[in-house]
Amino acid sequence: MEIDGASPSPKRENTPSASINLSLIPQKRAQEDGHLPAISSPLNPEFKTTKSQEEVPSVQRTVRVKKESLKKRESKVNLNGEANTRDSHLDRSSVKNKKKKKPIIEIGPLRYKLATIPGYNDFKPPQIPGFNPVEKKILTDHTEVIFDETIDHVFNKKCFNYTSAVPDPIFRHSLLFRQSEVPPYTARFSFEDRASNILVDHEAKHITTDKGWRSAKANVCMREGRWYWECRVNCGIPRLESENTTGISGPHVRMGIGRREATLDGPVGFDCYSYGLRDVRGQKIHMSRPKAFFPNDENICEGDVIGFEVNLPSEYLHSKVVNGTYNPKIDVKDPGNIGIEKADIIRDRAPIKIKDYWVFEQAAYAPGKDLQDLCSPAPTSFKHDMKPCSTHPLVPLRTLPHSNLKIYKNGVFMGTAFENLFAFLPPASKPATVKDMFFREGLDDGTLGYYPTVSVFQGGAAEVNFGPKYWFPPSDILQSADKDMMNSEQLPEISKGQRIRPLTERYDEQIIEDILADLVDEVYFWVLDGGATGTDDMNHVLYSGMYLPENTSNSRDNPLTNDETKHAV
Repeated sequence: MEIDGASPSPKRENTPSASINLSLIPQKRAQEDGHLPAISSPLNPEFKTTKSQEEVPSVQRTVRVKKESLKKRESKVNLNGEANTRDSHLDRSSVKNKKKKKPIIEIGPLRYKLATIPGYNDFKPPQIPGFNPVEKKILTDHTEVIFDETIDHVFNKKCFNYTSAVPDPIFRHSLLFRQSEVPPYTARFSFEDRASNILVDHEAKHITTDKGWRSAKANVCMREGRWYWECRVNCGIPRLESENTTGISGPHVRMGIGRREATLDGPVGFDCYSYGLRDVRGQKIHMSRPKAFFPNDENICEGDVIGFEVNLPSEYLHSKVVNGTYNPKIDVKDPGNIGIEKADIIRDRAPIKIKDYWVFEQAAYAPGKDLQDLCSPAPTSFKHDMKPCSTHPLVPLRTLPHSNLKIYKNGVFMGTAFENLFAFLPPASKPATVKDMFFREGLDDGTLGYYPTVSVFQGGAAEVNFGPKYWFPPSDILQSADKDMMNSEQLPEISKGQRIRPLTERYDEQIIEDILADLVDEVYFWVLDGGATGTDDMNHVLYSGMYLPENTSNSRDNPLTNDETKHAV
């Protein structure tokens, strides 16, 4: 129908028939298979469900290649610095932005300039200290011993320790010095590591004092393994008065083991660094806290021989404890020292001349605040919530598993006095802090360990026996002696760390360790002086002021003049 004056309306398009495929019409989003009807219709013809991504075979899917980490790419770099062809497509910018690895620096000993140039008369073996007789005592076996005080001798101080040194022209780069020993050449009391009021005999096996509590340590230390030594009371509690002894007056003796940090102006067991045994009532003492140990509170009287069996784990297990890698659930047994590699022995020491002999002066290991707070009984002091153990968060409070101290009296086993002894390897031990002086921490100079320690009081006298012929040898030593007489193939093999050893063997080991350390230090200083480039002699002249030709017999003992030094440069 048309209307006058109006434009004709456009024709209406026909509705599309059902023959058009609706799947060709673009849609806003893909239909999900869960919403498709079960029966097809004209508006929804047959539609095949698409397979899920999980059902698609892996061959048809695009494999996503994971980019390798930077550390893994660095590990594939050849030794000549060229990268593998597989990593040639990597972006160079990532390599430029990465942090460079710091080179591993070998820690070596420090070398100090000589304050005094050794002369011709200094090239001689070390001399024993002078002895001045002071007192004479008659022992329980009716033998006479003369006690002397040492003169022209140096004692260990609070912040410094001293060891015997001898000039040797062979050690040119170690400033002409090496470590040595003074007679008698055996395990004994140390001439340096004792209180100044301690009197000794010529063999350094007997000690006494007329003062209060003073202590003396042996010249050998125990670092690992099983060790045995004996101490006999020569002047102490008389047997007739042993029942009424109170321990207040009269001569007394205490014995035990102590670390480098243990005090010498007090009895053994006074602090956290030593474990001792009292002669009164046979009490064990640690951190100045005595506890009952001997049955029936029997005393240690004159003539009694006390044997000490010290058991320490291997240095391998010890290092795991101080490094924080020890796990008591995994490290159930001590595997012993695995391999031949050990921590380096670093000795920062300076040769100095005292009167007429030379010694090495080095930093002493000082008591730490953590153990001092543990030992202090003051109620206002800091108290640790956790008792000392092998996994303590504070390294000085960590203990050594499989460590103990067993006591024998006149050959009879009395029991285990102490277990889980404190660890002593760095960082459990730290050097002393001295004003205007620099001492490096975390270094082991080879002297750390537990030392046999004996304390005497107001006339008390004692004698030590470090083997191998003991007064009352333990059963294990007797069995090892019988094994040598029998067929060793029929008996089980005992390792070196399992058998009880006399401290005389430890003395020989220490000499070997000192010789090896001296040679290693000499090679280290030789490399620093340019030994590989042929300039080692020149650097030695500039450093020590002393010229040493290849033939040491023609060496001069006087220092160079300024003109000679300029000519050498």
